[in-house]
Amino acid sequence: MERNSVKRRLPKPQSLTRREFITRSTLAAGFLGLHSNGLEHILNPGRSNAVKKPNIILIVADDLGYGELGCQGNKEIPTPHIDSIARNGVRFTNGYVTAPLCSPSRAGLLTGRYQQRFGHEFNPGPTTDASTDFGLPLSETLLPARLKELGYKTGMVGKWHLGLKPEFLPTNRGFDEFFGFLGGAHSYVGNDVKGGTILRSSTPVSEKEYLTDAFAREAEAFIEKHHDEPFFLYLPFNAVHMPLQSIQKYLDRFGHIKDEKRKTFAAMSSAMDDAVGRVIERVRRHKLEENTLIVFISDNGGPTLTTTSGNLPLRGYKAQVLEGGIRLPFMMQWKGRLPAGKVFHQPVSSLDIHPTAIAAAGGTIKPEVNLDGVDLSPFMTGKNPDRPHETLCWRMGEKQAIRHGDWKLIKEQGEKEWSLYNLADDVGEANNLAAKLPEKVKELKSLYDAWEAQLQDPKWIRQDNRRTRARQAARQSQTETERQLENRFKRLDRNGDGKLSADEANSAPRFRGADLNGDGVITLEEAKKHILKK
Repeated sequence: MERNSVKRRLPKPQSLTRREFITRSTLAAGFLGLHSNGLEHILNPGRSNAVKKPNIILIVADDLGYGELGCQGNKEIPTPHIDSIARNGVRFTNGYVTAPLCSPSRAGLLTGRYQQRFGHEFNPGPTTDASTDFGLPLSETLLPARLKELGYKTGMVGKWHLGLKPEFLPTNRGFDEFFGFLGGAHSYVGNDVKGGTILRSSTPVSEKEYLTDAFAREAEAFIEKHHDEPFFLYLPFNAVHMPLQSIQKYLDRFGHIKDEKRKTFAAMSSAMDDAVGRVIERVRRHKLEENTLIVFISDNGGPTLTTTSGNLPLRGYKAQVLEGGIRLPFMMQWKGRLPAGKVFHQPVSSLDIHPTAIAAAGGTIKPEVNLDGVDLSPFMTGKNPDRPHETLCWRMGEKQAIRHGDWKLIKEQGEKEWSLYNLADDVGEANNLAAKLPEKVKELKSLYDAWEAQLQDPKWIRQDNRRTRARQAARQSQTETERQLENRFKRLDRNGDGKLSADEANSAPRFRGADLNGDGVITLEEAKKHILKK
């Protein structure tokens, strides 16, 4: 009875005209905010914003030279998967890093700031010899930490090289997950204590797989785990860094290359390209390509003499601030957002990746943070026709350089004078114009000095026990030689006056010519200067 009375109280459904239905639907949508993901926002408010945020994948090669990719002109080693990022996005022909070595380059990359601003100027040396001060200062906020604040799941797979103490580990610098090693280099087969063991978070693991393949496996697993939420994957391979090691699967692809060193390098490059392909395919499998920003870059130029990693047509190598040490492969892909197949010729920097990623994620960075990078999006799309950077600078000890416009002023370690090049006409830095254009040298030097005045002193210098032992041995050898010289001098000084006469010195040929002041006798101090060059 009660049920029937309720039914009777319900109003009869009204029939609506098409115009009335559209009008009422529009009003309801406007009230509820039902546009795009409005319904998702009501049903699951915590998830709505996540749907709009792009995933971000940052892939870093290690010691990959400027000329070692197909898209960079290499015809010897196929790299179709890495090339696809350039084909589907933007390739930078003037892409720079902030240092020609691993650790400082990565510090600039992840902070978006010149690493010399916070004293991270040098590599630490081998893990077993690294300075106790080594570690990216905790005063700096890294890209994963900023993205984490924006709702991202953050993961890292690969080489860290930014600190060994617990407080410096990836999981304490913004990464939710970490699989890799902490040092600067690692064996590709088996565990290698010199580079630190392979860790999952902070727990050592025994890795059986070829390391580049293992990193691909872990990167795929991270994407699989987090594909339905915004994620940031940092994938810094140790390929193609020393040691030169591959497995037969990849070596078999290059049987035509006779030079064993070059053959192994090619195999390692091919393995890394396969790994990049696996990551892209995993993104594609979940239909995420149009919602994923993919960045590929190398950390510094190739050490051609040790690994064959080539930098042509550039001059110089890894560890130099010549173009071959700091200019490298750099590209970005974001399907539907960035133009496909665009080649961008204006200078850009690894510093720009941090602000570009934050802007893509919908975040902002306060001006007082003092980032040195810029959001490249408006430059890549053509909305901003200007140069992203008019000036870029480098300093690593005595190695110094500045690029201003197309002009580059440089002084490598041990050089007394600055060299000046016009990169627009002389990409190989072959024609030094410093003597012809002293005013241009003065202009660029003034800009460099103004930048350098903002920097900190290095917090550590490279420590290398092999070099330390060599220096100690040299000092011990010199001390022993000096002691032997003093004993010989005393034996020759028959009258004990502390001087050797011509007759006394003639019996020892090594003392001839040691009378430096021409007074007819040789003092012990003169003998040391002459023989020991002291």
